[in-house]
Amino acid sequence: MRKKIVAGRVSLLLTFSLSCLFTTASAQQSKEEFKVVNRKISVDNLSGAVHLNEVDSIGIAWITGRSFRNGTIEFDLKGKNEFQGSFLGMAFHGSDDKTYECIYFRPFNFRTSDPVRKLHAVQYMSVPQHDWPKLRTEFPNQYEQPVSESVDPSQWFHVKIEVTADHISVYINGNDMPVLNVRSLALIQGDRIGYWVGNGSGGNWKNLKITADQ
Repeated sequence: MRKKIVAGRVSLLLTFSLSCLFTTASAQQSKEEFKVVNRKISVDNLSGAVHLNEVDSIGIAWITGRSFRNGTIEFDLKGKNEFQGSFLGMAFHGSDDKTYECIYFRPFNFRTSDPVRKLHAVQYMSVPQHDWPKLRTEFPNQYEQPVSESVDPSQWFHVKIEVTADHISVYINGNDMPVLNVRSLALIQGDRIGYWVGNGSGGNWKNLKITADQ
């Protein structure tokens, strides 16, 4: 009987040790899964949340080993309710660090009382040809839209982006109605995908799910 108890303890200890080893290995690999541009990246070992710090200019964390053309991108996102201090989302169809399409949010505009700012809550752009200032001037209220005030600008919210060869639709928190529905201006260039932050902004992402169309 004593031999069985000892054997059980040894087996339990071995299982626990292997579990710790795999958890540590996974945490070490997670940061290496990104090619980070103009940011520092950190990963929370418990939640798996990815954080990019706040630095001047645009930052991207390209996901290495992953490619994306058409399909669905889902993730949870958390910024902050600070005026001009939170621009964050997802870049895709990237050819290089300056050529890609992007969907991003301005959480500080979600619940603003300013009717003009309210229209600028979620944004599409295709850089470098169609950055947000050009789109706002030439296509007013087409490539940026408001977000429901029910979405807390300081808390996590869920995002789903549906991408076809020529169209992009964005949904929030499981709602069936898109908050943004636009025609793609890039006609698919590259296949890089990654987390995106704007000038001076950081951000947090978790629960990424990429479903590519065959």
